Amino acid sequence: MILVTGVSGALGGLVHGGLARLADVTAVSGSRSDADRRVDFDDPATLPAALSGVDVLVFVSAGYAEDDVVFDRHGALVDAAARAGVRHVVYTSLVGAADRLSIALPHRWTERRLAEAPFTTTVLRNGLYAELAVDWATSAAETAAATGEYTAPLGTGRVSLAAREDLAEVAVRVAAEASQDLDAGVPVRHAGRTYELDGPAPIGGADLAELLAESVARPVAYRSLSTADLRAFLTATPLLPYQVGHTVSMFNTIRSGLLESTAPGDLAALLDRAPVSAHALVRAALAAR
Repeated sequence: MILVTGVSGALGGLVHGGLARLADVTAVSGSRSDADRRVDFDDPATLPAALSGVDVLVFVSAGYAEDDVVFDRHGALVDAAARAGVRHVVYTSLVGAADRLSIALPHRWTERRLAEAPFTTTVLRNGLYAELAVDWATSAAETAAATGEYTAPLGTGRVSLAAREDLAEVAVRVAAEASQDLDAGVPVRHAGRTYELDGPAPIGGADLAELLAESVARPVAYRSLSTADLRAFLTATPLLPYQVGHTVSMFNTIRSGLLESTAPGDLAALLDRAPVSAHALVRAALAAR
């Protein structure tokens, strides 16, 4: 049996939905509510029952929180999975190119904890979501149409983004094949593997301005927003301080150019097709407005 955590979120929901459509695996959903099993990372007492009878755990990261909270959440699940006799864990981590992001630390900590556990693991180092670029473009479309200008805190940097549905499809494949291998009594083919799931075709501010120009049928110039102006804007929003820090970290790392992949990752090979590009998602979202 496969348990997918975090099914109330977009990625976890897609993964569970994909597994549920397969005839040869049994998948159950886990979340704080509205799921087959209650999985509350902040209430470790829920975890033993949730993990009972589970062979393969798809461990979707427990989400945005202060680092110490994420350490506690993830550590509790790793410990509970070991006690419950889970045989293989598939963990949705963060792509290696994003090591300089402030959100990377809990992922690398979790990878180390998993490596020390008694079960086998597969680490899916997911790229940042291409849906971020969709939000950046669609939220600016009205202003771009009115002013002919697109402003974003990206500098001249570009970022390799991966479509969430592609990442979910990979997780479905890896979890299903792990379950099939365990049922067949053979070594899990993905055991001990760390897959780098960068997206294709990096995208930046100038690219988004071009897509906006195409959509609003007028020239759109790109203007970069400074880090100081970004921080001032974010501080005036309801975001919590750690969320402001993570957001500034992401945009500054994009600005540096260090989130643009320089080598092919594993995404296309695991999909057996070309990944969907952020450009295609942005174009489709703008056309649907």
